[in-house]
Amino acid sequence: MIVPSIDLMDGRAVQLVQGRRKVLDAGDPRPLAERFGRVGEVAVVDLDAALGRGSNAAVIEELCRRAPCRVGGGIRSREDAVRWLDRGAAKVVLGTAAVPEVLEGLPPNRVVAALDAWEGEVVVKGWTERTGRTIRQGMEALRGLAGGFLVTFVEGEGKEAGFPRHEIEELVAASGRSRLTVAGGITTAEEVAWLDRVGADAQVGMALYRGTLELADAFAAPLRSERSDGLWPTVVADDRGAALGLVWSSVESIRAAIDEGRGVYHSRKRGLWRKGESSGAVQSLLRIDPDCDRDALRFTVAQRGAGFCHQGDWTCFGPAEGLRALEHLFGERQASPVEGSLTSRLLAGGDGSRFLRGKLIEEAGEVGEAEGWQRVVEEATDLVYFLSAAIAREGATWADVEREIDRRRKKISRRKVSAPKGAAKEFR
Repeated sequence: MIVPSIDLMDGRAVQLVQGRRKVLDAGDPRPLAERFGRVGEVAVVDLDAALGRGSNAAVIEELCRRAPCRVGGGIRSREDAVRWLDRGAAKVVLGTAAVPEVLEGLPPNRVVAALDAWEGEVVVKGWTERTGRTIRQGMEALRGLAGGFLVTFVEGEGKEAGFPRHEIEELVAASGRSRLTVAGGITTAEEVAWLDRVGADAQVGMALYRGTLELADAFAAPLRSERSDGLWPTVVADDRGAALGLVWSSVESIRAAIDEGRGVYHSRKRGLWRKGESSGAVQSLLRIDPDCDRDALRFTVAQRGAGFCHQGDWTCFGPAEGLRALEHLFGERQASPVEGSLTSRLLAGGDGSRFLRGKLIEEAGEVGEAEGWQRVVEEATDLVYFLSAAIAREGATWADVEREIDRRRKKISRRKVSAPKGAAKEFR
């Protein structure tokens, strides 16, 4: 699949030819990250850090909050790698520092080893120093330590002149269970599709910025359809992973969805269908994912309004349930308070704020003291109700909480938790 690339200099997205000459300044990288992130992971390279003349760390941290980012450039130690993984990088990309003594102890599934090659020979230190090793030898030395390899054909970097296909299949085999990503010279959708067929991803920068290659065309290139009209069945899921319904997609609808950042699909009766255009139940597009066979899609969206179904339900399979239904209740009470309603009181502020604070403390204590399956479930349900009120009052959602859980789960450094006040002796 496609891995769009953002190279950073002085806080701006740029493109260089062969890593030396700047030929394009694409400006603010933030909107680029949001757009690119709709099709998967984004490669973010800190060129200033790689060249030892500065850092774009603050910008990259913000990009990691906007899109799943593979962060590279200037990561020269295990400690540097851990810091970026803790900051929210989906993966770290190590070049010169991609050696066993640095990679050992890092989670392989979140490490990409960059093997930059000039005419088949691995080069390091900003492509200035030859190593005498081939790409295959570099892979063999790191087998089992990196979940992915990034091979950049430096002679084609930024030149949109293609890549040496005759070498790729051999490199895919040499990479073993690690996924190979190829960069340098990729310029057509057909090349992206070919790479996917042989088991590799395509990292692309220059062709996307210049418009030589459309992002939607690159994303759709590996897809296949058994239908005569070429459409792909598309599962639409909300931001908490619940299936909302089944629709169809075309290259045209994918292009509109990516460009507009919203749920756009193909209606077999009406053609291009922008969800919510007439009903108001619009969708913000978060991400599009292909399935493993490349013949179906999943759109993950932030659904607004009553829901996805034309009958007014949250899903085409029925109304919202569980936490989502509770969340909707708080939304309704915020929009239309009901006199005498506990939910409305909790959301109103003033006395409700003090009451909510007290109930959170009380219910958390009861959960801690509860014993037995039934009692724990009952007390946890009470606590979740009041937690939902606290979340809704601040304009947040349970999806925001789940994203924070995922962010913390991905941290490498252990989180220190102090013992409760008055209970220190019990934890010694």
